[in-house]
Amino acid sequence: MTDLDGKCITLGVTGGVAAYKAAELVRLLGKAGARVRVVLTGAGARFVTPVTFQALSGNPVWTDLWDPRASNNMAHIELSRDADAIVVAPASADFLARIAHGLANDLLTTLCLARPRAGVEGAARDCPLLVAPAMNVQMWENPATRRNMDVLRQDGVVVLGPGSGDQACGETGMGRMLEPEELLDDIVAAFLPALLAGRRVLLTAGPTFEPLDPVRGLTNSSSGRMGYALARAAAEAGAQVTLVSGPVSLAAPRGVRRVDVTTAREMHAAVMERLAGQDVFIGVAAVADFRPAEFAVRKIKKGAARLTLDLVANPDILAEVAVRPDRPLCVGFAAESENLDAYAEAKRRAKGLPLVVGNLVHEALGREDSTVVLFDDAGRHPLPPGPKMEVARRIIAHIAAMMPRRAPV
Repeated sequence: MTDLDGKCITLGVTGGVAAYKAAELVRLLGKAGARVRVVLTGAGARFVTPVTFQALSGNPVWTDLWDPRASNNMAHIELSRDADAIVVAPASADFLARIAHGLANDLLTTLCLARPRAGVEGAARDCPLLVAPAMNVQMWENPATRRNMDVLRQDGVVVLGPGSGDQACGETGMGRMLEPEELLDDIVAAFLPALLAGRRVLLTAGPTFEPLDPVRGLTNSSSGRMGYALARAAAEAGAQVTLVSGPVSLAAPRGVRRVDVTTAREMHAAVMERLAGQDVFIGVAAVADFRPAEFAVRKIKKGAARLTLDLVANPDILAEVAVRPDRPLCVGFAAESENLDAYAEAKRRAKGLPLVVGNLVHEALGREDSTVVLFDDAGRHPLPPGPKMEVARRIIAHIAAMMPRRAPV
């Protein structure tokens, strides 16, 4: 299954240069399994034609409030009531102002006003409305826009962005529409339960690198993908997430604060500095157990046929966190080459951990997919194999189920 399998997304596109990004968003939504129907405003059609969106979505594009294809000529009802979410990207300043004040003078504003909302008489379900603002920095910072955004948030509209950067007008600042990949992540998150809302989660991810000389060091093949997937899954679940990361070639998930480190001692210091007040600590990083006892200031030249290294132990971050009196719920990882059940459970008991996620290195390290088994006081819980993001969400759900046993910090 993909992230949005079975979901019907009504995508509104208003006028603005960022409308070109909406075409890529349609493609990504379809790739994620969603059925996409595009509602294009008159201004939006001046930037990208209906033909483009129809080709990308595989569905007819809607532009007219009086389109006869809809039942009883009520497209605004049909397109809102059978949608799982309405997303408007880009959402212009004019569109945001109109929906903030309940105006409905075209198809898009009318269907937004008619969307089902839980708790409203006659509404059997909730159809969330997500808007991705896109406008000039001065327009975004205008007091009228700020007031409109406050009204929308109070009304339960989910505001995605905007971002900051170069704008088509030549200025730089807030007001850029988020990139399609970022919007896709936020749309997926909107459908997930906020299992960790109000919680604080601290994770480590990736390898560490222990320098031997200016060009060499000890490290491992960890890609960091599982740690980053868990950080994203925790953020999707509503947590405030801090990710302490070793050297990887991955972008931090949106909404996650990343702290970059290189060595095990740097990772240890970063974790201890940020541990207070955390509800969950997840030690995913493949931390080097040892480091060279001495660092060679100059490159070690090739000489003798053999080179002997003197190694000293690095701090055990997870073990140190687990014995603190103010410890959060601690989750460890056990990457083993054999006897997974025995070694993972032994690690859990030795360090006093509520939960250990175990995997065999040939089934996880450096791979896109993962196969893991969870070990806790209730026994072993094998998770279905799958993409790391899917596995990460299952792990976070298991952690969330353990949280009621502890009061929030």
